[in-house]
Amino acid sequence: MRKIWFPDEKPSARGATVLAILLGLLLGIGGFTFLYAEGLSYMSDDPKVCVNCHIMQPQYDSWQKASHHTVATCVDCHLPHGFVGKYLAKAENGYHHSVAFTLQNFHEPILIKPKNSRILQDNCLHCHGDLAHEQVARAADGTGEVLCVHCHRSVGHGEPTGLGRR
Repeated sequence: MRKIWFPDEKPSARGATVLAILLGLLLGIGGFTFLYAEGLSYMSDDPKVCVNCHIMQPQYDSWQKASHHTVATCVDCHLPHGFVGKYLAKAENGYHHSVAFTLQNFHEPILIKPKNSRILQDNCLHCHGDLAHEQVARAADGTGEVLCVHCHRSVGHGEPTGLGRR
């Protein structure tokens, strides 16, 4: 009498079957999670995508009232402008955000990480480099680091706010 699940087959074939089942489960759960979390929406540049997670609502609301609202979106300031760099940063940030928001282990109010702060600085200079040349030149000669957000912290979002979680 032949077995239904694992007929007389080699151990490597059984291992491959188990691996295929596990891979199918992983892909199924991952696909469901991607659809449930509206994963494809994160490929766009629409600022409304940033509020898919409720934690970003204060930043989105304040951006709508900020001076850059009519000329810059979240992506313009917070992601590299090159195609590859932009989508690599989106993937990296998406991973970190999904882990932090799922496990609820993030600072409240949210804070920008050093790598993303450098991207923000580069993007400020991309648009305003001619205006900021003197100040940035001083940073390059070793007299001190000058970041645009030192003086212009509220330009994009107003004052930092949170949801009062902590």
